[in-house]
Amino acid sequence: MRHIKALIALFIVSSFTVSCFEDNDDNQISASQINDFVWKGMNTFYLYKDDVPDLANDRFTSDGDYANYLNTFSTPEDLFESLIHQRQTVDRFSWIVNDYIALEQLFSGIITSNGMEFGIFRFSSTDTDVYGYVRYVLPNTSAASQGVKRGDIFYGINGTQLTTENWRTLTGAENYTINLGTYNDKGTPQTTDDSVNNTTQTIALSKAQYTENPVLISNVLDVGSNKVAYLMYNGFTGTDQFNAELNDIFGAYKSANATELVLDLRYNPGGSVNTAILLASLITGQFTGEVFSTEEWNAEIQQVFENEDPELLINRFVDNNEGAALNSLNLSRVFVLTTNSSASASELIINSLDPYIEVVQIGTTTRGKYQASRTLYDSPNFSRSGANPSHTYAMQPLIFKSLNVNGVTDYFNGLSPNANNVVGESIHNLGVLGDENETLLARAISIIDGSGKFPISTPSKSENLIDITGSSKDLLPLTNDMYTDKEIPDELIKRILFE
Repeated sequence: MRHIKALIALFIVSSFTVSCFEDNDDNQISASQINDFVWKGMNTFYLYKDDVPDLANDRFTSDGDYANYLNTFSTPEDLFESLIHQRQTVDRFSWIVNDYIALEQLFSGIITSNGMEFGIFRFSSTDTDVYGYVRYVLPNTSAASQGVKRGDIFYGINGTQLTTENWRTLTGAENYTINLGTYNDKGTPQTTDDSVNNTTQTIALSKAQYTENPVLISNVLDVGSNKVAYLMYNGFTGTDQFNAELNDIFGAYKSANATELVLDLRYNPGGSVNTAILLASLITGQFTGEVFSTEEWNAEIQQVFENEDPELLINRFVDNNEGAALNSLNLSRVFVLTTNSSASASELIINSLDPYIEVVQIGTTTRGKYQASRTLYDSPNFSRSGANPSHTYAMQPLIFKSLNVNGVTDYFNGLSPNANNVVGESIHNLGVLGDENETLLARAISIIDGSGKFPISTPSKSENLIDITGSSKDLLPLTNDMYTDKEIPDELIKRILFE
């Protein structure tokens, strides 16, 4: 009985005099009580459990030994971080939060935003000064009302120069003023002499609660005799509402007789595995029931699934969304626009469709996130139901890695376009999203119409030369996350815990 000690220890640790703090309901709870939840959850589900000695089933010789171990960590965050396997290189994505209410709002697409979605860049990897550039503006927000537009450059916040150390803090404030600049390329093709010139122009922005629709742009373009659907999709949010809207959009593509699709995931950090399956099934439609992806968990859970219900390890193409028939396009080819900000579920789409249809990737290399996570709550089966009312801590550890039907996974360095389709965004001339002349979309169109009018990309001033160090999405805990809400039967959870 592998976890009995941990379960019994739950009642023991509370007697230890460890630091106490108040939760969101002003109830005092010891750090060790939450630490017990952290260790048990990681010991049960963590993908890299076998690589972390402190998570071994035989790590503790007695309940007292276990309790003393928990008491060495003054906060749940400290314990959680100590259990992460190679934070900088292998597990860059697991995290813990002390307010799962806010977390659940994020999963629903509810954020606090001023509407300015931006990237952060510098001219050299040794520079400490960084600059912001506006990628897009969300409608009906402060940024939209203040006239912020794609391509705007800002060098500071409230008069303070942005740096590698301060940009997250400065842009994380509820209210701030951006100091605008202009990009100066010095009239040369090299980036080594480029700079941002400061101006006196400022724009004041305020954040408010906002529900972001992952569909930013949806239209159908006439390209010669072809009807080309274009979808800029900025997050696999996974809510019933947005999934239904996605199906409706594909219904409009179908009604317009679209025969090609350009899927713009350049700023999409990922999200729900289920929504990725839905989107892939809308793109295709001819592979219902076939394997979209498979999952590889830690050795213990993998063995239980394989013995008891191996179908739980398989994600299959679907033909409906909550009972509603899909408006699938039955395409044999799809164009996917990517940058280093394309991650997790965005990469899952590329990797899992690749064995079935032609996936033409255009842009730059993706982030390299092939692992998925799951929200763990402090309850007997780690689900939301029955969660400990004394605190609102939850964890989002990596729990499995995804493989396509051919077993391809571990694309740690990202997924790359072929050489002819490496096209970087130009910071000083981003173009209009959805416009046929915008660089990445223009490359797709040139392939579709066969005109060859779009030359092989010259990397001058483009994203693949200028160092992109972050984005506004990095301020959210879900950045680059791929998560599953798959229900694991309680009897399997009990088997994993006690056998």
